Amino acid sequence: MTRGVFITFEGADGCGKTTQIELLKKYLDEKKIKNIQTREPGATELGVELRKILLHYEKPVSDVAETFLYLADRAQHIEFEIKPMLDDGYIILCDRFIDSTVSYQGYARKQDINQIKKLNEIATKGLKPDLTIVFDIESEVAQKRLQGEKDRLEKEGLEFHKALRFGYLELAKEEPNRIKVINANDTIENIHKKVIELISRYI
Repeated sequence: MTRGVFITFEGADGCGKTTQIELLKKYLDEKKIKNIQTREPGATELGVELRKILLHYEKPVSDVAETFLYLADRAQHIEFEIKPMLDDGYIILCDRFIDSTVSYQGYARKQDINQIKKLNEIATKGLKPDLTIVFDIESEVAQKRLQGEKDRLEKEGLEFHKALRFGYLELAKEEPNRIKVINANDTIENIHKKVIELISRYI
């Protein structure tokens, strides 16, 4: 059986990545291409509980503890969802993965970036996405797009989110073959077309 394709979607909250994942899933479904949509944190039963803590726990959480909670979610996700689906030939559409942890907990939280990359390797057993799409948008614009009650990370200040954006763009420079950046200020339709162009080589 042919191995599946692992595609991850990254960017600040408010960048529109979730909308693009849903549009891509609809596109693949219409073409009868086997695919599945997943996310981090919260793809497994354990992940659902970790997501509640990570996004809605109201008391202080140490930066290191936050990092390890994300890594625990990822290890569970890899073991019980991502690896089996790849082995079964699925195209996996994942909302956030390793680059979120490097950008959020590394660049924005100012933890040791190389250390986080090594911890990611342990949690994933070395598995990396075939393609990562970063939806880039000015931090001020992304913040204005957020509606309703904000979670712990969405509530962080503008400087946090600017550092986050910088982190994603730095990662794209480091791994240009894997990480592709799309301007998220464009229309939903145009962004979708660009996403299709990027994934066409894999389907």
